[in-house]
Amino acid sequence: MASADPHLDTRHLVDPELLAALDQWPVLKPDADKLPRLRAARNALLPPLQNAPDVACEERHLPGPDGAPDVRALVYRPRNVATAEALPAVLHIHGGGYILGSPEMSDLMNVNTARNVGCVVVSVDYRLAPETPHPGPVEDCYAGLRWLHEHADELGVDRRRIAIKGESAGGGLAAGLALLARDRGEYAIAHQHLMYPMIDDREPASPHPYVGEFVWTRESNRFGWRCLLGTEPGSPDISPYAAAARATDLTTLPSAWIATGALDLFLEENLEYARRLTRAAVPVELHVYPGAYHGYPIAANARVARQTNIDSERALKRALGTGD
Repeated sequence: MASADPHLDTRHLVDPELLAALDQWPVLKPDADKLPRLRAARNALLPPLQNAPDVACEERHLPGPDGAPDVRALVYRPRNVATAEALPAVLHIHGGGYILGSPEMSDLMNVNTARNVGCVVVSVDYRLAPETPHPGPVEDCYAGLRWLHEHADELGVDRRRIAIKGESAGGGLAAGLALLARDRGEYAIAHQHLMYPMIDDREPASPHPYVGEFVWTRESNRFGWRCLLGTEPGSPDISPYAAAARATDLTTLPSAWIATGALDLFLEENLEYARRLTRAAVPVELHVYPGAYHGYPIAANARVARQTNIDSERALKRALGTGD
């Protein structure tokens, strides 16, 4: 078990253009008593869905896992696409530490992805922990992947060009989903797109002294993992479909794009996962953005956030065959 969190004083390392957003975004300190209030407060801050003239959005309810409720999803489709061919698709999985969030929080990003990449986006509203611990959330995401494949003709989607994408806990679920889909062998995934993914419940023996001070801390991380796993993080026999870093075999996985911030708590687990993927002959594109803390793209006008979005969209276009 790792020692107590080291003292952090990393504000001087933050990209100056990210400081204003940081001042408006307090550190989350979730616990069982606060969680309902945190959810309600975050939901109250969500803007209305974009009414984009060039991207249609509709709510759908997809058949859930066996014995489980339907999975709500938001489906985005670019209008007036200048092609008669089927479009690629992205199954999107929102973040929130496995305990918070909804597809609506990623609405603007998903509108931009549908528009700029030229693809259908299906953003799943998976069940949250602790009310639904593992494997419920990843099975909800698998249900979304199944629906996307089985309804590809209705949606005008090319089954050969389906990517999965997520941020933070959504990135962790995407990484776990890639493993689950590979092992079940039912539905193909062309690419996994992981933004600062939350993939390792184990604490390092020697914690990095300059990460995890802002937004999502080690304390928050322990709580999120405890909720998802239903046991203490770091316990033996944790499923790799819950914590992808636990996987011993990473071969034959789809190509990966991994991005993280130099001040993000997940920096080193993301670097290590990228290293292991490359050693398993999986094509990997890795980005580490200097001066960036967890969730930094919220500061949309900062150059590092804009560059991240450019890099992300370019990588999706290459993976899905819609651009260079």
